[in-house]
Amino acid sequence: MSKLTGAEIVIECLKEQGVDTVFGYPGGAILNIYDALYQHQNEITHILTSHEQGASHAADGYARATGKVGVCLATSGPGATNLVTGIATAYMDSVPVVAITCNVANSLLGKDSFQEIDITGVTMPITKYNFIVKDINRLAKVIRRAFVIAQSGRPGPVLVDITKDVTAATTDYEYQEPEKIEPQTDTIREEDVERALEMIRKAQKPFIFVGGGAVISNASEELRVFAHKIQAPVADSLMGKGAFDGTDELYTGMVGMHGTKTSNYGITEADLLVVVGARFSDRVIGNASKFAKNAKILQIDIDRAEINKNIKVDASIIGDAKTILRRLNTHLDPINHDEWIAHIERMKDMYPLRYDKNVLTGPFIIQTVNEVTDGDAVIVTEVGQHQMWAAQYYKYRQPRTLLTSGGLGTMGYGLGASIGAKMGCKDKTVINIAGDGCFRMNMNEIATATRYNIPVIELIINNHVLGMVRQWQTLYYGKRYSQTVLNDSVDYVKIAEAMGAKAYRVTQKEELAPVLKEAISLNIPVVIDCQIGCDDKVFPMVSPGAPIADAFDDTDLKIN
Repeated sequence: MSKLTGAEIVIECLKEQGVDTVFGYPGGAILNIYDALYQHQNEITHILTSHEQGASHAADGYARATGKVGVCLATSGPGATNLVTGIATAYMDSVPVVAITCNVANSLLGKDSFQEIDITGVTMPITKYNFIVKDINRLAKVIRRAFVIAQSGRPGPVLVDITKDVTAATTDYEYQEPEKIEPQTDTIREEDVERALEMIRKAQKPFIFVGGGAVISNASEELRVFAHKIQAPVADSLMGKGAFDGTDELYTGMVGMHGTKTSNYGITEADLLVVVGARFSDRVIGNASKFAKNAKILQIDIDRAEINKNIKVDASIIGDAKTILRRLNTHLDPINHDEWIAHIERMKDMYPLRYDKNVLTGPFIIQTVNEVTDGDAVIVTEVGQHQMWAAQYYKYRQPRTLLTSGGLGTMGYGLGASIGAKMGCKDKTVINIAGDGCFRMNMNEIATATRYNIPVIELIINNHVLGMVRQWQTLYYGKRYSQTVLNDSVDYVKIAEAMGAKAYRVTQKEELAPVLKEAISLNIPVVIDCQIGCDDKVFPMVSPGAPIADAFDDTDLKIN
């Protein structure tokens, strides 16, 4: 046991938890922690981002890519509030992040002091839990508890706010082994498992719908065995990408607003829908009263609050998805559904994804990325059309290879997240797919990548508009393009070069593959500005509030 300052205790607790990288931005209230971090810079790498929001997204990307807890640091006041969007992004997608902020001294709290903000009050609705530490004797216990909360059950972000005087005070510190996080199994009831087995055995047209919970629980192998054992087609949500191999013969593509017709029609026709780690988002289910209307629904989820929240289900099993699937697999003999699978295969042939192959388009860009990387990259996205094309046309074979803001839909997420992902997965190619509107929001993080020579590839699908909003304006707002045109004089190649990155501009199809191969081989930060048409659309599409069976594409519409 030794006497340490609060700041030193923070660093020692991070080391206890195996933290090797943190992302942040210093300021007055957190200076003691940064001073302590200076003494341990050979043990914990600190990435100074260009903005605190970039730090929170980087911690999120690190966590999603590695499965470990991401950590970000910020000072009081605006430093702390700049983390809010990133914390909310992590909260909506169940990402384990610990955000450590520092506040003014105890004696200055509640007095509108310089750079004082009640960050625990601000973040209460968007954290799994948060703390303010005013007593140094609680500090180590709180930090350790924050890591346990962030990882256990359904993961999520935890914020720890520490007053500056606590970081300067001293107390006894003793090393503790981190608490082992066990899968949540005590909620799995035998009668629920038996009911599920009965439903599965009776089904003639079963369908499996996979969400982000299957990724979080590392259930990919159990899911593969389960799908093939009961011979059921598999669709995924945006967050579920990679939980089931996108090249598997049973895979039908994404479901929902921009899902494949095969997935949407198949779920509508199914007599049993097995839902693994998905929460029935409105973008997935469309018209709730008509979702999977012919099916009994079995929901497997770790969070009891998600059962019957958006969709009424017929049965459920609460607990860790990996454990539940393993238990189901143990009790199931192979089941034959050849006729159902043949029907699904016919739909795949009838309703393939289509795009204009004569010009440079978003789908062509994503397919080229898939081919050049052989489906073995970590793909990060921003939010919009490019995000949906990345979900539709890249073949995700492994979990944690698509990092994207699903629940919050955060434009500006991807570049910071890609930096975090690359720091966590240094042997992987990391590519951030961005629209030009998203790139504008946090493009200053290119300077972070070049400062540390973090070799991420920023691939901008540049249509000079806010593409997804424009698509809605075209379809539902009489082509009134209010504030969605970005066709100005901004040159992203010059911006990237000014921040120290290698940059390319691609305008023709045949230019893309060679540029992408060169960008990967350089192993430095690269920006590729791909120019596409402003009216390319994401299809299929389901109109807001319509049943997912009403999916349409350009062959169903006449768009002038």
